[in-house]
Amino acid sequence: MFTKKRLLAVAAFAAASAIALAGCSSGGPNGGTAASAAPTHLSGTVSLWHFFTDREAAVIQSVVDDFQKKNPDVKVVVHSGQDDTKLTTAIASGQPVDVGISYSTDIVGKFCSSGAFIDLAPYIKRDKVDMGQFSKVVKSYTEFKGVRCTMPALADAYGLYYNKDILQKFGYSAPPKTLTELETMAMKMTTYNADGSIKTLGFNPLMGWAENAAAHYGPSAGAQWLNAQGQAVISQDPGWKELMTWQKGFVDKIGYDKLNKFTAGLGQEFGATNAFQTGQVAMNLDGEWRTAFIKAQKPGLNYGTAPFPTTDSHTDLYGGGYLTGNIAGIGKGSQNKELAWALLKYLTTDTAAVVKLANGLGNVPTTKDALASPALNLPPQFGTFLQVMASPHSDTTPPSPVGAGYQQTFNDYWTKYQSGQGGDLAAGLQQVDKTINASINLATGP
Repeated sequence: MFTKKRLLAVAAFAAASAIALAGCSSGGPNGGTAASAAPTHLSGTVSLWHFFTDREAAVIQSVVDDFQKKNPDVKVVVHSGQDDTKLTTAIASGQPVDVGISYSTDIVGKFCSSGAFIDLAPYIKRDKVDMGQFSKVVKSYTEFKGVRCTMPALADAYGLYYNKDILQKFGYSAPPKTLTELETMAMKMTTYNADGSIKTLGFNPLMGWAENAAAHYGPSAGAQWLNAQGQAVISQDPGWKELMTWQKGFVDKIGYDKLNKFTAGLGQEFGATNAFQTGQVAMNLDGEWRTAFIKAQKPGLNYGTAPFPTTDSHTDLYGGGYLTGNIAGIGKGSQNKELAWALLKYLTTDTAAVVKLANGLGNVPTTKDALASPALNLPPQFGTFLQVMASPHSDTTPPSPVGAGYQQTFNDYWTKYQSGQGGDLAAGLQQVDKTINASINLATGP
C-alpha cells in the first residue's frame, strides 16, 4: 500500500538514493546474459527482500512456502521489514540482493537508469512472458525509458468511499460523479457546532489531509505531469488549473482556518479513529486497502465505494482513477539471477500466487487472469477498485530520475495556494515547472 505519507519518505529517499546508487552503478541498465533456455530444475538459495511486517509478512511467507513446495531443492531466505532506504543501501553496498520488493513506483526511474535492478527484457523474451496480462498503466510504471527493470507486484487503486447512512439522511441515494456534485453534496452534509466550528464534514477538501494529494486528483481531469522528454508540463495542462481552482473554491466556502482546526482534531488515518470510519467525514478519497481496515476496525459500517468524481469538463473519464503499486526486481549483485528470475516470475505472473497475495494483503491483482479469477475473495466494496484497475481512463505518475521529488514540489505549492499565499496561479505553476525541471536536469546531467 503506497500512501501519501510514504510519498514524503520516498521524496526524501530519492535524493539520498541518487547519491548512493551513483557511487556503485555501472551507469546504466544491465541484464547480464540470460541462458538460451530456462533451467529445467531449480536448486540453490535465493534471497527475497521486502518491506512487509507482521500479518502482511506472513502472507508473503505463505506464497514463498508455496514456491518452495513446487521447488523442493530451493531455499528462499526472506528479509522482511526492508523499506526502500534499506533496500537501496544493501544494493549500493554490494550485498547480493536477489529479489527486492518496493512499495513505491517512484524508485523505478533511478533503479532502471542506474542499473541497481537489472534489465529483465532477456528473461521476459526468452520465457515468452505474456506482458499483455498487464494494463498499459501498470506497464508504464514498471519501466523507464524503455528499460523494464521491475515487474508489478499487486497494485493500489483509488476511489471514493461514502457513508450510506449519512447520504440517505440528507436525501441522497447515490454517490457523486462530478466534482461539482461532490461539493454540492458535501456542503449540504457539513454540520456546524453552535459556535460556528465544524462538527462533521461531507468531504474534506484540504490538500495534505489523509490521501489528498495532487497525484490522486490528477486522473479526474486527465492532468499530465511530464512530457515525452521527461520535463514538467504542469503549467501547460489546463486540467491542473481546473482542479486547483475547484479545490481552493471549495476550501474558501467552508473556510481555510475552520478546516485546519477541524482537521487537526481528527484521528489517525490508519487507526480505529479514522475520520471516515467514525462518521466525522461522510465521503473520502482513499485506496482499496481501506476495505480491510474497515473490516477489522469498523465491521458494522454501512458504506459504499465508487470511482472518484471527475471535473465537469472530463465526465468521459469517469470510472478511472489513480493507480500505483508495489514493484519487484532483481538486484544487480544477485549471484543466481536465473533462480532470482524464477522466484520473481512466480510472485508476479503465477495466477494462484497473485490471487493469494491479493486476498491476503487486500491489494488489487495486476494480471488479467488474476483479476478474473473466481478464487478472489474480497468484500463487495472492493469491486470498484477492480473496475478502476481495468479502466482505460486510469492513470499514474510517470517514473522520473528524481523519484517522487517532482510530485512533492507540486504538492508544496498546492498546499501554499489553498491557504491564499500562492499568488497568481499561472505564474506559480510556471515556477513549479521551472523548479522541477532544474532538479531533473541536475539528476540526468548534461
